[in-house]
Amino acid sequence: MDPARYISKAYGTVVKTPGPHGFYAFHPKPIPRTIAFDPPTVMALADAEAALGRLAGAGRLLPNPHILIGPYMTREALASSSIEGTQASFSEVFEADAGKEAPTVDVREVQNYVAAMRHGLELIESLPLSLRLLREIHTRLMTGVRGGDRTPGEFRASPNWIGSPDDRPDTAIFVPPPPDVMQDALTDLERFMHDDVQVPLLVQCALLHYQFETIHAFLDGNGRVGRLLAVFFLVEKNRLPQPLLYLSGHFEQHRDQYYRRLQAVRERGELQEWIQFFLQAVATQAEDAVDRAERLADLRERYRSELAITTRSRALEVVDLMVAQPVITATLVQDRLNITHQGALNLIRRIESKGWLHRAGTFGRGGRQLWVAPEILQVIEAATVADL
Repeated sequence: MDPARYISKAYGTVVKTPGPHGFYAFHPKPIPRTIAFDPPTVMALADAEAALGRLAGAGRLLPNPHILIGPYMTREALASSSIEGTQASFSEVFEADAGKEAPTVDVREVQNYVAAMRHGLELIESLPLSLRLLREIHTRLMTGVRGGDRTPGEFRASPNWIGSPDDRPDTAIFVPPPPDVMQDALTDLERFMHDDVQVPLLVQCALLHYQFETIHAFLDGNGRVGRLLAVFFLVEKNRLPQPLLYLSGHFEQHRDQYYRRLQAVRERGELQEWIQFFLQAVATQAEDAVDRAERLADLRERYRSELAITTRSRALEVVDLMVAQPVITATLVQDRLNITHQGALNLIRRIESKGWLHRAGTFGRGGRQLWVAPEILQVIEAATVADL
């Protein structure tokens, strides 16, 4: 790491580790508890607050908003994992969730992300957001996938570094604090989660994410845990009634800028610019989430209305299942509705006859049939609102 690039000492200093093989590492300062905002930050905060308020309102007013959690978690998991190089599609993940055999390593990583998010949301109902919670999330995220041999659930006891062409700290773009310094920074991070901080909640969230990425507390998976932390923080603070905000979509779309803005805080003290970038992500993704929620709700109501004209069967429940899981099997319907296999097939075929489900091939020795809900999947997987 080149210490000459780190011209600002506002949020940390560069220190050489002791010994004959010492190298430079970044020692972060405690997270600031007060900030004087620049006008662009004030404007970005206003936009983000308004958009997040609309999303929170949609989450409270939409019928059965819980059925959107699965698709939205999948969006977040795919985008966050993609930032780290994972290659998987919505269809592959939904097919694996429906029971298709032998998901790829990339799909398992996305599934682990969703499992880690669900686990964390369950934990914060009884535990405060804490270092213990982050370790548990990391265990769920990293077990059984790439990086699973790098002490899942344990903070690192050795140095790590980022952006080195030959895997050496001397040539790295950034070297996080060594383990002894890291522990003090983590203690401050945990206190910050619960301190009475004199900055708006969304700015607190931006600061938390920046500091966690700077500390880089695990040997692997730091980016994903840091992005999960942002969602957990907003849910715990009751800014979101449901985890419907998928920030990683914006970070993935602007990946280079995302990394540059984080690094610019360390090198040049450009904290305001990082906060503005984070707030833009909140505003953009909140608006996108509201738009998708409304479109999915419209599809659900149209399907249910047309079914209600002709039948009072449990096909209405299959519609809700399709929204939450747009790739289904008869076994999945059978298990979720607690009906016979033939009953599940009858319901699926009734919906298929209306064109809302299409056959999507078979898998397994018995040739189990997959069905996909194309209109629902199109809304979920479209890249941006403008593409819908």
